[in-house]
Amino acid sequence: MAADLTGTYLTLDDGRPAVRFSRTYDHPVERVWQFVTDADELAQWFPSRADIDLRPGGAIAFSGDPNMPESTGRVLTVHAPRHLSFEWGGDELHFDLEEVGDKRTRFTLTNVLQAADTAARNGAGWEVCLAALDAKARGERSEGPQAGAPWKELYQAYIDAGIPSGAPAPGMD
Repeated sequence: MAADLTGTYLTLDDGRPAVRFSRTYDHPVERVWQFVTDADELAQWFPSRADIDLRPGGAIAFSGDPNMPESTGRVLTVHAPRHLSFEWGGDELHFDLEEVGDKRTRFTLTNVLQAADTAARNGAGWEVCLAALDAKARGERSEGPQAGAPWKELYQAYIDAGIPSGAPAPGMD
C-alpha cells in the first residue's frame, strides 16, 4: 500500500527549499494556536518539547527528542494567534493559522530547509508528527510522534516521489 503523502516540496521566492503541510481543524484559531505555542500541547505532537519565550528574539529550549540532542532556538516572528516562526536545528519553522469558517482553522506548517537534501527526511518526520496532531485535534488518544509510526515507509515514499534526499536519517545509517 502506497503512503498517502501530504507534504509539498517547494522553492520559496528567496530560493530556499521548503516542505509545506496544510490541515483544517474543527477548532477556533485560538485553540489551534495553543497546539502550536503551549509546551505541554506541543509535547504531544512536536518531535521535541519546546519551551517558548513567545516574543520576537525569545529563546526556545528543545528537549526530549531521542534523535536530537537538547538545543536552543530563537523566535523570529509572532503575530498571535495567526503566525509563529522560529529557528530549529538550522531550519526555520513557520506556522500560519487562518480562520476558514465557524470555529474552523487552516493550519499551515512550512519547514524552510537549511539544505534541500533534508526534504524527504523532514517530510516523513512531519507526516508522523502531524498524524499525532490530527489525532489530538479529533480528541483521540495518540502516543505521540515517537511511538513507532511508519517513518521509514513514509521516508521511502518521499524518495520514490522524487523529493530531494541524501541527508543522514535516524535509524537508517
